Amino acid sequence: MTRIVALALAAALVPSAALAEPCPGSPQALGTARVIEVDVKTTPRVGRKHFPTTLPLRAKELVLTFDDGPWPGTTPRVLDALKRECVRATFFLLGRNAEANAGLARRTLAEGHSIGHHTYSHPELNRMPLDKAEAEIDRGIAADEFAVYGHRRTDPVMPFFRFPGFAATQPLLDRLSDRGIVVFGADVWASDWLPMSPEQQLDVIMARIEQAGRGIVLFHDTKQQTAAMLPAFLRALKQRGYRIVHVVPAGIRGALN
Repeated sequence: MTRIVALALAAALVPSAALAEPCPGSPQALGTARVIEVDVKTTPRVGRKHFPTTLPLRAKELVLTFDDGPWPGTTPRVLDALKRECVRATFFLLGRNAEANAGLARRTLAEGHSIGHHTYSHPELNRMPLDKAEAEIDRGIAADEFAVYGHRRTDPVMPFFRFPGFAATQPLLDRLSDRGIVVFGADVWASDWLPMSPEQQLDVIMARIEQAGRGIVLFHDTKQQTAAMLPAFLRALKQRGYRIVHVVPAGIRGALN
């Protein structure tokens, strides 16, 4: 019953059409152009920096993703910026941060974003025995699920996962695939783990996006420079004709039938 309730909550926040609705009260906002569903059968691993293929995106289409949150000093600013522009993203939560900031985790879902998972404490999983690495993944999923949906489980409502530091191993990739969990890499990133000003970061990420042309973009919603840069970044995307795609799990509505 608790899983059905969680699925109902998540499904209610997924747009009912492939094309997103206009941004209320802000016709000049960037918005979310369309929604795509993914599952492990068709897209088990995505992001060309780490895997052979990525999401089926058209020219100038981007998927925005954020790692390591939620964090009280920065995640609210990131969510505020996305809300102003009616942009939906995917947040890969760190279990210990979700535990400590459950209200922010719930807000992220309530504002229509997808929830992915990023372990409990951000270790390099390729340096751990397989059983301990999977236990770390499961601990993170359980913490995230409890924070967001109020039920501790290792079968996530939204089966998305990103390896910390992209430190995957083939046995772990195979195990996640067997569990129906899509693994996200990235196509372009802002290098926001390096110290730089918001202006410098904007120049870096826009240059990389222009070179890539489309793809999964990686940020960290725990970084002050990212939170400060995001409003200008979203405006720049609008000015240059980029479109935002929101990724959701395939069958999330069908699970309620």
